[in-house]
This record gives sequence, structure tokens and C-alpha cells, in this order.
Amino acid sequence: MIWLQYLLPQHWLSKLMFRFARIENTWLKNTFIRWFVKTYQVDLSEAQREQVEDYKSFNDFFTRSLKPGARVIAKCSIVCPVDGVVSQVGNINNAQIVQAKNHNYSVVQLLANNEKAGEFTSGFFTTIYLSPKDYHRIHMPYDGKLIAMDYIPGDLFSVNQKTVQSVNGLFARNERVVCYFETEFGICGFVLVGAIFVGSMQTVWHGQITPPYTKKVKHFDYQNQNIQLKKGEEMGRFNMGSTVIMLMPNKDNKLNLKEGETVRMGQALI
Repeated sequence: MIWLQYLLPQHWLSKLMFRFARIENTWLKNTFIRWFVKTYQVDLSEAQREQVEDYKSFNDFFTRSLKPGARVIAKCSIVCPVDGVVSQVGNINNAQIVQAKNHNYSVVQLLANNEKAGEFTSGFFTTIYLSPKDYHRIHMPYDGKLIAMDYIPGDLFSVNQKTVQSVNGLFARNERVVCYFETEFGICGFVLVGAIFVGSMQTVWHGQITPPYTKKVKHFDYQNQNIQLKKGEEMGRFNMGSTVIMLMPNKDNKLNLKEGETVRMGQALI
């Protein structure tokens, strides 16, 4: 049914889900959250609020915080930024990134021709998929100074495995937010990719970025604002789940990951 996604009103459906997820009617939100927990086998024992009734809306539940100590931040220079599954991991060769078997896309496309794409003609990348059951807050994988952010409009295809294997250049087509950090490794790129029903992303320094949706790239320059974030600190969240892509500037920063591996926020990557 991949072809159906080309026909669906992707942004309209995402706007509808955005509104539904914020309904505070007690019976409706409790019923839907219970169904969601059962269907996707969500583990609420590690959440600060374990009872469905304690959430004011579905989005409040979906972006839930964890109990202190539920994730340990490893004592290394790079840690995993999210809970999820490693979709792909490997070298960036000639500015090309592997999306799936027989599917590549370019760094230039992913970053919408940003001049910083030149930092990643070679290097290392990993793509991590967040499933519906996962913890959906995003944390810093390293210490970094925020220097810029781009909101890049696009499609909202699903990012499940079948779609990723079928839609050419999916991650460079979907709506995304790209954050650039100055780190001990050089300039690093961190990409939040939207998807159908997942068209809402936010960061701790900006707040909600989408919606509203636009048709033009928005650039935010933070070079002179001295926004410093430490490894393990929350940097943003998906209001519904999706995918993150980490771009490292050279192959010496190879991450200790394998395709298909289940990962948890805070675990050592190097």
C-alpha cells in the first residue's frame, strides 16, 4: 500500500492528529491511551507517571518523562540520543548516505543545499527509528554549542521499514529539522525527520517548530547566542515518533552500532 501514501493528504492528516492528541476529554483520552499502551506494549513502569489517568492528553502521555535513573548517561564522549532501533549505520561516501538496500540519498539533498553539507562529504552516520512504544524525548549525544538550525519543508511519508525500502530519498523528501553543533569532533549535524501523523517537532531552545507548516526553508542562526548543551541533556522531542539521523564529520568517529540493534538513550556509542 506504499502507493496510497502518495495520494493521502499527509499534512492534513498530521494536523488532524495534532489536534486529536491534545484533546483533554477524560474518557476519550484515557480510552485511547489504554488502547495504545496495550497495542504497542508500552512500558509505563519506567515513566514518572505510571497511571493513564495522570496524563491530561494523549500528547502529554506520548512525550512522557522518565523516572530519575531510568536511563544512565555513559561516561564517554558520544552517547545514544534516543530510544529506538538502528535503521542504518556506516560511512558517508562521496556525500552519499545509505537509506536502505539499493537506496542511497545525498547529504546535499538531506540538508537542503546548506553550505555546511561540505562538512559531510565523508564521515560517519547513523539513522535511528523511534517506534510508537518508545520514549520520545531527544537528548544530546555529545557536548555541543548550537550554531544553526534549519526547518526544511517536505512530504510526510511513513518511516516504517517497508516505506523506507520503497520510497527513493525518503529522508531527504520528508519534512525535517536540522541542528548544527560545534563539538570536539568538529561540526556535527543532527536531523529530526517528520513522518505521517508525526508532523510536530520541537526543541528546548525554540519550542514548537511545526505546525505551522511552510513551503520555504527557515534558517535560524545561533552563532552569537552561546547556547551550550551538555551530553545527555534534553534537546527536543517528537510529538509522535519518527527518526533521527546523526552526521559525524570524519570516519575516525565511527560509532559502535549495528544495523537492527535496539538502543536506549544514554548508552555509549564510542
